[in-house]
Amino acid sequence: MASSRSSPSGPRRGAGIFHKERDDPRLRVRSLPDVCPKEPTGQGRGLCGGPSVVAEHEPWTVYSSKVNLPAALNDPRLAKRESDFFTKTWGLDFTETEVAQCSHLPSITRDDFSHYLQETAQVNELFITTPDFLTISTVFLLDKTRSELEQVPKIFMKPDFALEDPSTFNAVLPWSHFNNAGGKSSRDVASSKLLQEKLSHYLDVVEVSIARQISLRSDAFFHAMSSQHELQDRLQNTQRAVSVLRQRTADIDRVMCRGPLSALRSALTRNNCVKLHNKLKLMAAVHQTQPTVQLLLSTSEFVGALELIATTKEVLQQELQGIHSFRHLGSQLCELEKLIDKMMVEDFSIYARSDLNRNLRDEPQVLEKERLESLVFGLLRQRKLDFLDIYNEEMISAAKAIVNQCVADCVLQIEEIDTEVVTKLADQMRVMMFPQWFDLLKNVFECFLLFLQRIKSTLSVIRKVVLEALDSHQKHQALEVTVSNPSEVSQNALQLQGVAELAYLTHEGLFISDALNEAKHTEQSAAQERESRQQDAVQTAGGANNLSAENMMPSELELNRVLNNLQEALFSASDVSHDRCVKLLTARAKDGSLERLSSAEFVCLSRAVEQFVRDTEELSGRRSVSLRGALQTQANRFVHRFHEERKTKLGLLLDNERWKQAEVPAEFQDLVNSIGDGRISLPERKLSGQTLSAKPTEFLLVNGQKYAVVGTVLLLIRMFLEYCQCVNDIPSISTDMLTRLSDLLKHFNSRSCQLVLGAGALQVVGLKTITTKNLALASRCLQLVVHYIPLIRAHFETKLQPKQFSVLRHFDHITKDYNDHIAEISAKLVAIMDSLFEKVLSKYEVKAPMPSACFRNVCKQMAKMHEAISDLLPEEQTQMLFLRINASFKMHLKRQLSRLGVINDGGPQHGLVVVDVAFYTENIQVLKSLERLDLNMAEIWEQKR
Repeated sequence: MASSRSSPSGPRRGAGIFHKERDDPRLRVRSLPDVCPKEPTGQGRGLCGGPSVVAEHEPWTVYSSKVNLPAALNDPRLAKRESDFFTKTWGLDFTETEVAQCSHLPSITRDDFSHYLQETAQVNELFITTPDFLTISTVFLLDKTRSELEQVPKIFMKPDFALEDPSTFNAVLPWSHFNNAGGKSSRDVASSKLLQEKLSHYLDVVEVSIARQISLRSDAFFHAMSSQHELQDRLQNTQRAVSVLRQRTADIDRVMCRGPLSALRSALTRNNCVKLHNKLKLMAAVHQTQPTVQLLLSTSEFVGALELIATTKEVLQQELQGIHSFRHLGSQLCELEKLIDKMMVEDFSIYARSDLNRNLRDEPQVLEKERLESLVFGLLRQRKLDFLDIYNEEMISAAKAIVNQCVADCVLQIEEIDTEVVTKLADQMRVMMFPQWFDLLKNVFECFLLFLQRIKSTLSVIRKVVLEALDSHQKHQALEVTVSNPSEVSQNALQLQGVAELAYLTHEGLFISDALNEAKHTEQSAAQERESRQQDAVQTAGGANNLSAENMMPSELELNRVLNNLQEALFSASDVSHDRCVKLLTARAKDGSLERLSSAEFVCLSRAVEQFVRDTEELSGRRSVSLRGALQTQANRFVHRFHEERKTKLGLLLDNERWKQAEVPAEFQDLVNSIGDGRISLPERKLSGQTLSAKPTEFLLVNGQKYAVVGTVLLLIRMFLEYCQCVNDIPSISTDMLTRLSDLLKHFNSRSCQLVLGAGALQVVGLKTITTKNLALASRCLQLVVHYIPLIRAHFETKLQPKQFSVLRHFDHITKDYNDHIAEISAKLVAIMDSLFEKVLSKYEVKAPMPSACFRNVCKQMAKMHEAISDLLPEEQTQMLFLRINASFKMHLKRQLSRLGVINDGGPQHGLVVVDVAFYTENIQVLKSLERLDLNMAEIWEQKR
């Protein structure tokens, strides 16, 4: 059943024609199963479990819909008629989802159309209820149908109408009016008839409405039927045309295709047989790969064997792929290639061992050059780029063997060493005398130089092979640029193949073979042209290796890394040689024997080491620091021992020095003269006859000045010349030697101060007193050392680096300390006379006779002072010293006169004082070099106010 509003959608749902069958009561019951309820129903008394009047007792088929159109148009399972289309198309599980609103469109609401809807409400209502294919004249008919359908109760119009529901069933068929205990009454029979008439009336109303709707769509039904007949006619015509086409195609195949295709098939079969024959020959060649590889390996032709294996693997992958008999050959070739890798590595290890351990002097530099080149090329081809590590290991073992052999050969020539008692090489070296050990060291140096030359020659051969491989790689890259692109070549081949296939279709001659021959000729000419271009490209590349071999070679980056490793291997060889020599030095120096060497011996050792280091640096091209560092360590120990010996010697000399003027031997005078000539070094020793002919002098002449010195200072001069000589011979110890020389000069200054100014010589040497002559002599010795400090500084400055000039400040501190010491000695001399003046002048009295005994005593002491220092100090220093002494005398005399109350008033006491002062002045000016000394004795009188 359907309402008038939903009736237009009924024909769209059903595609067939509805045929009404009124005579079947069963179908009538299924079409109208309910009635309008007149009064409420009860609980049904078990009606739910009884038989249903609407239950289907036969299986439903598609033909059943023709007699039950209301059921087809009205789906009772749906809650809304609007969702009929989607649930029918996509199933009951279809759910509507909300579509997101577009952000680019404005928000339009129903209020925006309210004015328009009000104006078109009446017309819109008319067109909503009227289908588009109905005319206005039928609208009144539809309104009459709607009014008739309104007589049907609304319960039949509900979407959820189902007689299975007990409440719905009781509402449609109120059984409570028919079930009486006394049986059927006339009233019940009347009600039953009335109910049946009503249901029949409802059925008639609905069927009339459906028939009216179908009549409105009769044109569409007739149009569909006529279209169906026309479609069947067209299909029959098409079928006949297809049959004729098939017959003609079969005739063409029989007459024109089978014969030519048979000839083409024969030609293809012949080509396949030729290819098969070539494949069989290729398989026979591949089958002989393993015996050939074994033969090549027996002659150590590793490169040829690897080339054969690579070619065979390439053939297996490209030409013989899928051959069952060769399914294991690829893995066998891989295992064989791994075996060749191991054989090459082992052979290279054997070659390196035999090359590095052979005689260094008699045999050529490179052993079996062709074998080495073959091995290196094979290792590069297999990307075994770590073969230099093997060479480095063999190189270290060979370096150890060289040292052991040199020591053993040297020990055999020394009868004093019993190898059965002294078994260790280090102990044997320590037993040797220095000349013997030094000869051993020079022999080791010579062997290592030959060893490095041999390694450099071998690495040069390897480097040449690597450079050839790198050049070949670069040419291969150029070849890839010049040769045609493989995609273009394959495209040309496909075009030629297409020409051959189309020759049959385009040929107009009598025979197909003519077309095939033409295509074959065209393909051959194109192949010859490609081959000529490829040969030209290969000649342009300079005879580069084949593509497969090039692909196996390392990349340009890896080859450059190998070149760097070759250079590092040479550096490593130099470092290994230096390390072995360092162990040779440390083994000898373990008991301190190198520290006890003389300066000349250590200088010889240092020169030999420096020469070896320079030679190795020239061979390897890199500066090595290990051997220089070991030599520097030994040099530091030597410097320490050297300095301690001289410091101890200087301390002993000072402790035994009696601070008396010593004679200057001619040897020391010549030493000083050589320093004056600019030679800051020890002169060569003269013959004994020349030394005895020259007599000692009383003073040491330095640049025309006389220096009275003690013997310790003469030896000190020789000592610091020895320091300078060591710096000349071993420049690397300049900084350390400067520090030690500074310490030596400080030690002389401090110790001489303790002995002279501190009167330490009284207890050490046993002097009775420290005289003025001792003080003056000490001052003059210090002045001599101060004179030579700038020369020593300038000499060390030439040996130091600019960044090391800061250590020269030690000489400035030493010069200041020496000058302070000299000033303290001068002050001590003045203090001695000052204490004398204070003691003597405190007893001075102005009375006859004149000159007084006090002034006689003062003049006597001044004469003794002058006699003690005049020959030791220069005139200028003597004058300055006596001026200070005179000032002290005037101060004490002035103080005494002030105490006595004597003034320069011309009185008798003033006259007596003038006589004493004149006597003092006369005695002072009589002394040597003091004649012109201005004593200024007028200062003894108080100034008048």
